[in-house]
Amino acid sequence: MTTGFIYDARFLEHDTGPHHPERPERLASTMAHLESAPWFADLRQFDARLARTEEIESTHSIKYIRRVGRACAEGAPFIDTTDVTVSAASCDVAALAAGTPLTLGDAICKREIDNAFALIRPPGHHAETEMAMGFCLFNNVAILARYLQRVHGLNKIAIVDWDVHHGNGTQHSFEEDPSVLYVSVHQYPYYPGTGAASESGIGRGQGATLNCPLPAGATDSDYEGVFTTQILPKLSAFKPEFVIISAGFDAHLDDPLADMRLTTEFYAWMTQRLLEIADQHAAGRLLSVLEGGYHLTRLAETVAVHLEGLATGHQG
Repeated sequence: MTTGFIYDARFLEHDTGPHHPERPERLASTMAHLESAPWFADLRQFDARLARTEEIESTHSIKYIRRVGRACAEGAPFIDTTDVTVSAASCDVAALAAGTPLTLGDAICKREIDNAFALIRPPGHHAETEMAMGFCLFNNVAILARYLQRVHGLNKIAIVDWDVHHGNGTQHSFEEDPSVLYVSVHQYPYYPGTGAASESGIGRGQGATLNCPLPAGATDSDYEGVFTTQILPKLSAFKPEFVIISAGFDAHLDDPLADMRLTTEFYAWMTQRLLEIADQHAAGRLLSVLEGGYHLTRLAETVAVHLEGLATGHQG
């Protein structure tokens, strides 16, 4: 098993100011923890790259892209909502976060690696076509899915979002498209207010969205039940050619922004189940992209468990 990995110190330049949950220390502390792991040296590391404007345009309008750039250049404190704090470097860093998974997608499709993890920020799954929200500027996984279809000729892409918050932007990007299956398990009702079980796609995309809302306090066994009865059967029936994980780690029981009760070890279980789906249907092609996770120690630990699972095929 060969696992690709990208981290770049430029991700720390997105300055969200004091006391913001989505802060540079999320990545710095995670990297310090990962570098101490004995298996870390076996990862195949790649260089991050900026997404080109036309690549971002697969998901966002040029008007919005320019508006983000202008807000950052002019020193605006935030864009669209007060939780999306920006600084002078934020547009470039967001383009780096959008471009980095594309490099790993290329390597997976060329069979240079089997799977990969992108340790990036800012996250992306809340970003809408014309609007920033929920700490997100560009929708990294949506841009990746469109890139895989356009550049590598893949058709059926599955996006599994286990961030504690529903990925409204990702759902809205694909809810009319039957070629992209969007699956989310999340705390509900909770921010951003979307993700009811009744939201299952629109028009030709009906049935290509699966929302699995769970109440606050849900545990490992609750998540396992949803995976076993809903998520894994849906993925198997869809038969994806590539699996993308919107990998948020904020459903952990110690995370400060939510009220779920997942243990660190359960992330290994979810990782293994999705590796099995990728092996069965997608020739092993799986790419995981960081979303949320705001307890510095637990984020580092859960990312390590997840990445070790990708790298070693550890049975969770």
